[in-house]
Amino acid sequence: MARAHTTKITAEKRATILVEALPYIQIFRGKRIVIKYGGSAMTDLALKSAFAEDMALLSFIGIKPVIVHGGGPQIGALLKRIGKESRFVKGLRVTDEETMDVVEMVLVAKVNKDVVSLINYYGARAVGLSGRDGCLIRARKARPARLADTDEDLGLVGEVETINPELIDSLEERGFIPVIAPVGAGPGEKPYNINADTAAGALSAALNAERFIVLTDVTGVLDQDGGLISTLSEQKAEELIAKGTASGGMIPKLKCCLVALRGGVPKAHVIDGRVPHAILLELLTDQGIGTEILRERAPGL
Repeated sequence: MARAHTTKITAEKRATILVEALPYIQIFRGKRIVIKYGGSAMTDLALKSAFAEDMALLSFIGIKPVIVHGGGPQIGALLKRIGKESRFVKGLRVTDEETMDVVEMVLVAKVNKDVVSLINYYGARAVGLSGRDGCLIRARKARPARLADTDEDLGLVGEVETINPELIDSLEERGFIPVIAPVGAGPGEKPYNINADTAAGALSAALNAERFIVLTDVTGVLDQDGGLISTLSEQKAEELIAKGTASGGMIPKLKCCLVALRGGVPKAHVIDGRVPHAILLELLTDQGIGTEILRERAPGL
């Protein structure tokens, strides 16, 4: 059954919404929710604050958020500042040694710490990590034909090889929210730049998350007429990609959702990060605001 959607909370509805949230809090309490954080929600000051508040609230009510963030615009800005051109192949940043230094500097030393600091400001306890920390994300050099249907060498662009959940387990046991920069460790501990959508999908599967949420800058997954699709099956998501209805940046988002679902996550969500408190609206209300994608196969099949 399709879900209706609202994107605004009026004062008169607040008490009702709090009561409406109760069964969802009971369902998700003690469960992991992996969130891919990106788009306008990472650059607009009000949306950044709303996101941090959401993470603090989820933590306070016993839900375990795990955040994987991007940082493409910030990387591009610093590369431009130092006079280095950004080059992309099918949406993937070609990453030579110098670019990799900038990627790691921006994602790990700047963006990650900003996210952590803001969540901590709202009273929760967040810890910043790189995928290289504690062997969290082991990576290998990406196969361009697999990621971007090209034979061109992408440099230090990586694919997830394995995930080690022990570090996340240890942090959660102590009440910390992990905030992860998508840089993986390859052979010889060489750093690899991993697409944040890809890293988040793989992490959600490896961590046995209850939900996987992708924040983006559109209302959700759209049909051929531009209308929001509120609920999708795995098969329908695959058809949207195959038919070209899903295009551009929506393709990697749908693909990472499919990775999560095939890894055992019961449900994935693509939602509009431009809506304040979008995660709370999607998780803790009957109506939701984006697209939910349902697992329809046994994990691993």
